[in-house]
Amino acid sequence: MNKEEALKKLKEIVKPYVRNEEALENINENTDFINDLNINSANLVDVILDVEEVFDIEIDAESMEKMRDVKSALAVINVKLSNK
Repeated sequence: MNKEEALKKLKEIVKPYVRNEEALENINENTDFINDLNINSANLVDVILDVEEVFDIEIDAESMEKMRDVKSALAVINVKLSNK
């Protein structure tokens, strides 16, 4: 899976948790889940659980801590997919 496909899937995953449509439309690697998309920490856990389900991967606590922005999330997803 290339980065563009992963970003598209990630965008669909976070969509239900984002109230700012403009921020969602402009999502890119530098987008911060909490500061830019206003996703609270409880919903961020839901996002990570959804990422696990959609990508069929398991995300450990250490990797979860890194997933604060889109670039980090994509990196974690990529590593987990390549380790399958």
